[in-house]
Amino acid sequence: MNENRRRVRRSRPSEESDSMIRTSDSSGLQNERILMLVCKSINWDPHLLCLISCVSRKLSAVAKRVLWKKLCASRAPRMVPTLVNGEPNLRVGDGWHALAKLLFFCCGCVPSRHFKIDQTLLGHFSKTSRFSKTSGQSFLMKRCQSDLLYISDPCEHTVEGSFEDLGVFRGVFRGFMKSKTRDLLIGRKAEFEELIRCPYCGARVWSMTTAKLVPKSAAKRLGSHHEKLEYFVCVNGHVHGSCLLVPLSSDEYLDDDDDASDYDEESGVHNMVRASLQNGRSSSSGEEICEGSALSTGGVSGQRSW
Repeated sequence: MNENRRRVRRSRPSEESDSMIRTSDSSGLQNERILMLVCKSINWDPHLLCLISCVSRKLSAVAKRVLWKKLCASRAPRMVPTLVNGEPNLRVGDGWHALAKLLFFCCGCVPSRHFKIDQTLLGHFSKTSRFSKTSGQSFLMKRCQSDLLYISDPCEHTVEGSFEDLGVFRGVFRGFMKSKTRDLLIGRKAEFEELIRCPYCGARVWSMTTAKLVPKSAAKRLGSHHEKLEYFVCVNGHVHGSCLLVPLSSDEYLDDDDDASDYDEESGVHNMVRASLQNGRSSSSGEEICEGSALSTGGVSGQRSW
């Protein structure tokens, strides 16, 4: 009699549904697979993943452990294998959720001591971003050329009262803890910024301008003046910065410089040739990453989930 009661109790629908929600070894793995299939069916929509991460701590943990990694690998199939350098279990920066945010989210611009503007630009999702390791080489000093850095083309914004547009760019180092750039920062005893944190992982940052580690080739790559840009790198290897973009009628930033390379190995064209301009700025043949939302989520910013 007792055995029959136990069997009936086990077969109740409410009990079965509750067991699917609980994180036991069997049901937890099954639920994760179902969730992964759902996310895959909508092409790993970053907006939906943000919403999933906001539902509960359990779903947020699953997203950080599995879903953001799958999203990055799906949207950046060349960039991600290069960053992990053949080690699929390697931790990238502060985690895959931080890399996913960096891929899709323009962090905006806040005035700093070396980059003063009259307005603060809020962050936003970028529909399309192009990341290039060739562009990243332009941001490295000669002694750090063995480092690998992906840098995005600048996201352009109009500045009130200025004839120059504001460019906001971002990037990520591979293996920053073992990079020569980090060694150089530590060797020069560069201090962390007091008021600025990494917009992608919240870690402390160095100002590359303060450390005098900004080659003039960076300004050339962006289409800016050397004294009108600043960028930061955090302890996890995330890069973010801003610059004022020279109007297309000005060729001042095309002056010769020893730190700049005139040839782009990925695209096979000269960096500073005007024929290579895309949307009014020079670009390189990197990996284009599209937001590609499968759902219309209105004004969801995704900042809370990240």
